[in-house]
Amino acid sequence: MTDAATPLERAPAGLAGGRDLWLKREDLHPLGAFKWRGALPVLERLRGEGADTVVTASTGNHGAAAAWAAGRLGLAAVVYAPEATSATKLARMRELGADVRLVGADVDEAKAAAVAFAEETGAPLFEDGADPVQYEGYRAIAAELLEQLPSAPAAVVVPVGNGALLCGIALELAEAAPQTRAVAVVADAAPVMALSHAAGRPVESDRCGTFADGLAVRVAVPLAVATLAPLVAEYVRVSEREIAAGVGAYAAAGIRVEGAAGAALAALDHIDAEGPIVVIVCGANIDDALHHRAVQAPESFPGAAAAAGPLSVS
Repeated sequence: MTDAATPLERAPAGLAGGRDLWLKREDLHPLGAFKWRGALPVLERLRGEGADTVVTASTGNHGAAAAWAAGRLGLAAVVYAPEATSATKLARMRELGADVRLVGADVDEAKAAAVAFAEETGAPLFEDGADPVQYEGYRAIAAELLEQLPSAPAAVVVPVGNGALLCGIALELAEAAPQTRAVAVVADAAPVMALSHAAGRPVESDRCGTFADGLAVRVAVPLAVATLAPLVAEYVRVSEREIAAGVGAYAAAGIRVEGAAGAALAALDHIDAEGPIVVIVCGANIDDALHHRAVQAPESFPGAAAAAGPLSVS
């Protein structure tokens, strides 16, 4: 599998809707997602510290990247995943050699099991979103797109689960293109990072029930919240129906994406920007039945009010 730069492409007219829209195609990596960029340097560091096994928790793409990096480096990977993990992502993790253990209703419950196992065995925990080395890996996405685009974009639109991807991109933009806005996109059904931004501190939400499993985080990662606080002011919340419509719009353009990528596209209807806009196409790993439903029946997903529902934080 290659570690080469991913393409930046002008969006097809049907996606652009008259905007100067560009797609950063992280979905075209053989893993089908961007997560390899963070996993490889973290595992290289852990191996240098003497590890022979790494433990993590994931809804799929992060676990696959950890397994892929572990295979390259001669390490073992133990991945705790929610019981309802996507079949596509579950198969990918196992194909790449991960010891996958299904625990809990969401990634945060799976993470608690991973933490317990790491403490019991002494194996290092690779917590997705909580390692600065991971952020540095994701900075390369912004560095690449700035080199690939003729001029600095007005905005880069980034889907947000635990915030690691946004941390890397926002850090690079702040240094190399401070005139470019980093725009965060969360699911209405998994809004913990937007809530944390509004609260000025990490919070826990009472829900993360989005079909965009890459965004399905319930407990904010403190390092990500602290890193983003001075860098990103704009958080857009999109409904499940809007996410599905985004997946469908990509499909109509001949691009298969998962829900998190559809969310970033859906957010364009809520963003005003003069000049080029780059959307991060973060991943393509989605179950066939879910993709078919999103494409054929986006109205079957909840709209904003239904997706939001009652909410409490702590």
